[in-house]
Parts: sequence; C-alpha cells; structure tokens
Amino acid sequence: MSLRTTLRAILTLGRGVVSGLPDHAAGDDPIALFELWFADARGAGLFLPESMTVATATPDGRPSARMMLLKGIDRGTFVFYTNHESRKAAEVADNARAALVLHWPVLQRQVRIEGTVTRMSDEDSQAYFRTRPRGSQIGAWASRQSAELADREELEQRVREIEERYSGLEIPLPPFWGGYRVWPEQIEFWQGRANRLHDRLVYTRDGDRWRRFRVYP
Repeated sequence: MSLRTTLRAILTLGRGVVSGLPDHAAGDDPIALFELWFADARGAGLFLPESMTVATATPDGRPSARMMLLKGIDRGTFVFYTNHESRKAAEVADNARAALVLHWPVLQRQVRIEGTVTRMSDEDSQAYFRTRPRGSQIGAWASRQSAELADREELEQRVREIEERYSGLEIPLPPFWGGYRVWPEQIEFWQGRANRLHDRLVYTRDGDRWRRFRVYP
C-alpha cells in the first residue's frame, strides 16, 4: 500500500477499535451493514478486499475451504464464479450450503456468512464472463478445475489450443462454468476491540426479516 492508503487504513482501524459496533449504528439490515464495511475496506486501500474463504462440505460432513473473490452483492445474495466440475461445485450440488468469511485484519474486522447456494442463470453468468479479461476467459476454458493434471505443459498446451480455436473470435461462456449465489441465513460481524473484548453482532433470518443479537467474544 502507498503511504496515503496506509495512513487511511490506520485511521479507519482506530475508529473501529475505539468506537466498536454500537447497535444504533449497525441497523436492522445486515446487507446494508456489509456494504458499508466493504466500502470501508475498499476505501482503506487494502489489497483485494474482496478476498474471502468459501467453505463447503460433502453430505457426510467432510469440509473443504479455499480462497476466492467475492464478485458482487446482488439481490441480497453473495456471488462468486467457478467451474461447475470443481470440487466445490460437486459438494454444493450434493449439499447446497456454504460458509463465507471475509477478513480485513488491518481494520480488525471480520464477516462470517452462512446460507444456501444456488447456481446463477446462464444469462447472468454470460454477462459477467464478458467483463473478464480475455486471458481469464481462455483460462476458464483451459482448466479442468480440480481434475488431476500430469504436468504444467499439459495445461499450457490446452491454453494454446483455446487461443488458436478462438483466434479473432469472441470467446463464449463455457458450458461448465458460471456463477453461484449464497443466500444468507446468518451473518456475523466481528469488530476487534481492546483487551480482546470484541464486538460480535449476529443477524439471523426470520422469514422476510432479520433478528439481531450479540454474542460473547
């Protein structure tokens, strides 16, 4: 980070640790609060503030987790994109639940999200795919995500084949690639405080509304 963004992050950190997360500032809508915190993380100049852990599990409860990028908050859902034949996609297909964690350590903030997962429409996935750099579009076609790979040369050869196939052409959306929505059922906001007496504010969905309560740090 530049000196300017570093100072901005430090100032934001001080406000959060000192003022904490009072109920009156949190409000009744966790999506609105998340968007405010996400804007703070971006405004602080943090590198990849959209980085998040995505945890899934098999039907018998075997978990797996990986770092991904949050690609949007749309209609109250949290959006990410991946290969439909990946391990995470296979787990979601059999157990349509996921947990997300976004952590901004400089700001001493963390958000935990739990909910159900659905696939996005091909139209929505296509709209996003068109915004990706051409190299990333080629990579989506070339990667058989989570499948065994003999060596690096095999992957690079697949990239060359895709580049040749679509030379001078628009690259279409791969039929095995697209977006997922996490429909939140619980969202927890964690704000670091002095002496490890942190603020933890939890929202749980109650029909069309949210119930808000605190838990011990």
